[in-house]
Parts: sequence; structure tokens; C-alpha cells
Amino acid sequence: MSQALVDFTQSLPTWLQWAGVMLAAAIPFIESYFGTLIGVVAGVPLPIAVAAAVIGNTLSMLAFVFVAATARQKVLARRAQGEELPEPSARRQKVKRMFDRFGVPGVSLLGQTVLPSQITSGMMVSFGANRNAVIFWQIVSIIMWALIFAGIGQAGIALLR
Repeated sequence: MSQALVDFTQSLPTWLQWAGVMLAAAIPFIESYFGTLIGVVAGVPLPIAVAAAVIGNTLSMLAFVFVAATARQKVLARRAQGEELPEPSARRQKVKRMFDRFGVPGVSLLGQTVLPSQITSGMMVSFGANRNAVIFWQIVSIIMWALIFAGIGQAGIALLR
């Protein structure tokens, strides 16, 4: 799949390849880190690849956060009316334990090693975390991981030369 995304990005006109990186980074599990690598491999200048990957990942993460915040409000309204809610899944319970242990900064910075930022951010908001805090820490994390993988990509390309 990553090769297909690299091929897609390279197939775009040079002046539009940043958009391919942005679209790739908006996909959960591709994120800013693999989006940055896709850009580097496709030949997009590093600063543009990082910026496009960060923007794409951030936009998709924001969509998940706002949807989760709306869903949480609806669930709380149903609960206030006395409606019984289903038991959370095992994965959701695991993320909740991680959230309780590490808080918004910890889950945001480390959670991308387990689940995409879109999913972890949506889950944190659904647990009741402050939406703005989640957005802030997710953006910090998205930038951090993009920069780490930009370095990895640059080192890998240097080794191949």
C-alpha cells in the first residue's frame, strides 16, 4: 500500500506532489510519520513533505475529534434520560486504562505506537478529556512523529546513496 501511495504521489505534477503527501497522511495508520516517508521517497522536498504530512494528519484527526465530541454529547443526553448503554469493547477498555494512567499528553505522544492519532484522539474525547487539550497534544505528537520519521527517511536515503 505504501508503494502505491508513493507511486500516486510521484504521478502528480511536481508542483502538486505535496497534495499527495497530505492525502496519504490523512489516512489512519499512515499518519504524519509514514506520510513524511512517502514524501521523502517520492522526492518531495523535506520541509514540504513534513508540512504536508502534518497538515493532512491534523485535518483528519480534527474531524475525528469533532465527531467524537458530538457523539459524546448525544450519549450523555441519552444517559441523562436513563437509557442503558452497552458495555465498552475490550480495545476501548484498554485505551481507557492507558488514558487513566498517562493522561492526554502521554496517550497523545505514545498512543501513535499502538493506534492512529485519529482513533486515540476520538477515544480520549469520548472518555471526557478536554477537546482543546486533546487537539493541542495530538498536534504536538503529530509534528514530533513527522520530524522523527523525516530524520529516519533522510538517513535511509543517505545510506542508499
